[in-house]
Amino acid sequence: MTLIDPLPLVSGGLDRDASARLDELALDEAWRDPATRVLRVQPGSKFPVREIDGRCELDLLEPLGDRSEAHSYLGKANGAPVFAMIATHVDGYAEPANGWAHPFSFATDLDPLGLELLSVASAIVNWHLAMPFSPRDGSETVPVQGGWARHDSLGGEHFPRTDPAVIVLVEHEDRLLLGSNALWEAGRFSLLAGFVEAGESAEQAVVREVFEESGVAVDGVQYIASQPWPFPRSLMLGFRAKLTVGADPAQLNPDPNEISELRWFTRAELANPSPDIRLPQKLSIARWLIELWIAEGDRE
Repeated sequence: MTLIDPLPLVSGGLDRDASARLDELALDEAWRDPATRVLRVQPGSKFPVREIDGRCELDLLEPLGDRSEAHSYLGKANGAPVFAMIATHVDGYAEPANGWAHPFSFATDLDPLGLELLSVASAIVNWHLAMPFSPRDGSETVPVQGGWARHDSLGGEHFPRTDPAVIVLVEHEDRLLLGSNALWEAGRFSLLAGFVEAGESAEQAVVREVFEESGVAVDGVQYIASQPWPFPRSLMLGFRAKLTVGADPAQLNPDPNEISELRWFTRAELANPSPDIRLPQKLSIARWLIELWIAEGDRE
C-alpha cells in the first residue's frame, strides 16, 4: 500500500491507562498529579482554543477542586493524565481567551496526539450528554469507571455507543466515483458512504449503499482502514471496491433524496481540482482515502 500522511484522529499516542478506570484511588492520584490537565468540551463538540505563533492549540487547564463523576479520565498524554468534562457556566473556569471552536475550523493545526485527545474527548462527552437516562427503564444513570460507563438504578451497565458506517473508493479504469450530497453546496464531492444496518456485515453494507446511492453494482470489496468520527459517534470503515465486470459506468442513477450529482474523476482531476470542485476536508478519512488513491497512481 502506498504510504501517505497518517490517518487523522488515530495516532495511537494516547495511553488510555484502562486499568486506572476501575481504581478510584488511582483516579484520585491521577487527578492530584501536578502534570494533570483538563480538557473542557461544550455541547456540539466545541473546544477551548488558544493561539500560539499563528496556530491554534487545545487550551488544556489545571484541575480545579476535587475529582467528581463529571470528570472522564481519557488516559495519559506524554505521561501526563488528562481528564475531559462537559463545560458549564459554573465549573469554575474562565472563558478561553480565544473562545470556543468546532474541530473543523482548527484541527489541521493540531499534532497527532492533540487530534486523538480531541477525538476521544468528543466521543465520551457526547455520549454522556446523550445518556442521562437508562434506555431499559428510564431511570437516571450515573458515570462510573472514570467516565467510561454509566450505571442505572438497577445496576445495569451502559457503555459508549459507536455507530459503524462504511465509506468506499469505487474504482473503474483509473477513475474514481464521487458524489455530491443533496444537502451540500454545488461542487462539493466526496466518497459514497452510509451506515451499517442491523444484521448486516460491513462488506454487505458497501455493496448495498453504493447501489442505493448511485445505481452502480460493485464487487471485489476490500477493507483499507478505519477512523473514529465522534461528531457525534460514528466509526468510519474505509473500503475500496470495483465496478462489477460488464456494468456500464455511464449508467449512474443517483438517489434524489441523498445525491444531487455523481461523477467519475481521474487522478489528475483530483490531484489538482478545478476551482469549482471542493474535496472533503483533510481531517476526514474520505480525503485520506482519496489522497491514497492519487498517490498510488504516482507510483505506477
